Amino acid sequence: MKKEQSNSRSYLGGQRILPPGITRGMSAADLVETSFSAYNGARLREACRLWSDKMLAKNGTVGMTLTGALTPAGLGKSCLVPLVEAGFVDWVISTGANVYHDTHFGLGMKLHRGSPLFDDIELRDAGVIRIYDVVFRYEVLLDTDQFYRQVLSQKEFTGPMSTSEFHYRVGAYVDAREKALGIPGHSFLASCYRNAVPVYTSSPGDSSIGMNVARMALEGSDFRFDVSLDVNETAALVLAAKRGKVPGGNRRRGTSGIVIFGGGSPKNFALQTEPQVQEVLGIDEKGHDYFAQFTDARPDTGGLSGATPSEAVSWGKIDPERLPDSVVCYTDSTIALPLVTSYLLDRVKPRKSKRLYDHREKAMAVLLDEFRRSGTGKATERVKSRRGGA
Repeated sequence: MKKEQSNSRSYLGGQRILPPGITRGMSAADLVETSFSAYNGARLREACRLWSDKMLAKNGTVGMTLTGALTPAGLGKSCLVPLVEAGFVDWVISTGANVYHDTHFGLGMKLHRGSPLFDDIELRDAGVIRIYDVVFRYEVLLDTDQFYRQVLSQKEFTGPMSTSEFHYRVGAYVDAREKALGIPGHSFLASCYRNAVPVYTSSPGDSSIGMNVARMALEGSDFRFDVSLDVNETAALVLAAKRGKVPGGNRRRGTSGIVIFGGGSPKNFALQTEPQVQEVLGIDEKGHDYFAQFTDARPDTGGLSGATPSEAVSWGKIDPERLPDSVVCYTDSTIALPLVTSYLLDRVKPRKSKRLYDHREKAMAVLLDEFRRSGTGKATERVKSRRGGA
């Protein structure tokens, strides 16, 4: 009987579920802490704490991925800009679509609340574009396309370039347009430029930006995206962070946290940084330290394959010793992102931006040095030993 009581106490050590009544004027952070006691509500609370208490602790490095039409819904201005300005995000991988639609805001264009029940044939006849319940004039696309082609026609956009450099340079133009229009803080991309937060796109041809780059190629432009540089550069940022060789590091060991909103290509591109370091380059590493994902996908349908924390361990994406510091919250990103942003801004003091864009070459030097010292033969033997033979 005593043994059973002892065992029961080990399971019943969590805080008693007896939340206070929700009151008028309660902050979102307090709501999350007191009322999100179970199920995906509890996972969201755990993700908030993981980001605030561990990822940002001791100036850890945080990478964020974005999929789904988040910026057309205004989440760039309402959430992403405040997170970047507060120093809570150090590098980003986004779909090209989120960057493209974010640009509308920086150019002062208007998007409106609508309805998913609008008649799309009537919208087509009226020259109105619909993204579920977001609507805007067709001219918004045409004018944004024209903006990108004007930018791409500048002499600085020649030859191969990483998507981080491309977005940084474009961000400068968006930032200048914001200032000219008197609308600072509208664009996520402009905020990343000001804070030197590198922004990558894992599939740069899969968006209206890539489509306009393709048109410019037909007109004789030699600009192109260097996707191999993106792969190595993102891996370098992670390795340099783990080695404590990025701004704010302790010179011995730092931490790498990944926050995933949605899934898709940006999710894998962020997580493959560790297999790139370990499996492909043969560098001794264990995986990301912290992992939080907000998704409505499921692993059994293939939509979340390779990205649940336990499965990611088998790929070397997540450090197996840090598996408890991993959270998956199955919820809509448009619900989670505002709540998490409010929580962080309420509970964590802003910190100085690491300005990782300015330190990409230093990070690449760290990667190249360790790659050269690893030796191809040593790398092959390590992989063989992990797999149990030839």
